[in-house]
Amino acid sequence: MLPIKVPPLGESIVEATVSRWTKKEGDAVAAGDTLVELETDKITVEVPALKPGVLAKRAKNEGDVVHVDDVLGELDETAVPATVGAGQTAAPAAQPGVPTSTPTAARSAVPGPPPPPPPPSASQSETIKSSPAARRIAEERGIDIAAVAGTGRGGVVSKPDVLAAPTGTERAPVAARASTTPPSAPTRGGNGAAPGERETREKMSTRRKRIAENLLQSQHATAHLTTFNEVDMSAINALREKYKEKVEKEHGVKLTFMPFFVRAAVAALKQFPMVNAQIDGDSIIYKHYVNMGIAVASDQGLVVPNIKDADRKGTIDLSREISEVAKRARDGKLTMDDLTGGTFTITNGGVFGSLISTPIINYPQVAILGLHKTQDRPVAVNGEVKIRPMMYIALSYDHRIVDGQQAVLFLVRVKELIEDPAAMRIE
Repeated sequence: MLPIKVPPLGESIVEATVSRWTKKEGDAVAAGDTLVELETDKITVEVPALKPGVLAKRAKNEGDVVHVDDVLGELDETAVPATVGAGQTAAPAAQPGVPTSTPTAARSAVPGPPPPPPPPSASQSETIKSSPAARRIAEERGIDIAAVAGTGRGGVVSKPDVLAAPTGTERAPVAARASTTPPSAPTRGGNGAAPGERETREKMSTRRKRIAENLLQSQHATAHLTTFNEVDMSAINALREKYKEKVEKEHGVKLTFMPFFVRAAVAALKQFPMVNAQIDGDSIIYKHYVNMGIAVASDQGLVVPNIKDADRKGTIDLSREISEVAKRARDGKLTMDDLTGGTFTITNGGVFGSLISTPIINYPQVAILGLHKTQDRPVAVNGEVKIRPMMYIALSYDHRIVDGQQAVLFLVRVKELIEDPAAMRIE
């Protein structure tokens, strides 16, 4: 028996939670097939089969906390020949061209509706590039993943691709599937509660526990303070409307507001380097580069991947990298490199409708910029009341290293650059 062990999980990560077994006991697997998915506080790790064989035992259940080198299960590498393909089971498959038993009604001369297209074969499944989340949802919904167009890098089929799949990609009619499904437990709602239940209990995932611990550490280890300002978004709106179609056509990326705020923050960080610094004991470490963290809400919880050397990139490159890293976050494809080394963070609660908030510093960083919903409001312009698209922005900072004056001036500089984006070209 070949033991299936928890692989190294990354720097400073010592434990994970068994998120999902992709194979059942008795399933035949090929070398490289994913056996189980582990969820850490940062990324999802897929544990593959090192050799072909049959999954003989699952030693850990979904939800169990495991550590590096723990035994997850056992693989019987002598049970099947090495030619078994991915996703096959030990049961013999029908040979091509050999008729199988067919109901009498199906053999009658009376024409009937054509049978539904069969699911992709094992060999096809191997060639279809898709994320674990996409495969899981496709299986749950009975969708033929081979018929779904992938929009990820290299044509990878992601979770949003499956969710947006047009009708007609199902493996079999829903009614037919329902007729063969045995009675199940009472249907639960979106909150996991069955009808009549007043309370439910759910164990925290490893990632959720770490998020909670990191936020508490940030609050306890820093002298948290937040300052606010508001920005007139008229100039950025006009600039974006003027160039968004051209940028998408020529560069294949959507021009959003985020790269403009990244560039404005980079310029302000150069002017106020202590906002980009870090405290180490009784020393201050000044970072002469900017790895810009972008907070992303995913199904597994909040993650903050960062754009390396954002201070060396232009608006188009930033747009492309922000889009790519956000997609990897939603698809559960982030790497440790994506999640480490950040020096400053931007979070945008405005995409969910937040009007104003006090963001928590992404410790051990010393500041975080919060963006919010753009809303038309009456403002005084040259002695007249005008209706302008306004956004509240917030800077939470560690008062141990960043003085109030520096924080306020930093936020004012961001405001000035967003309201006069031409100045960023000079910067």
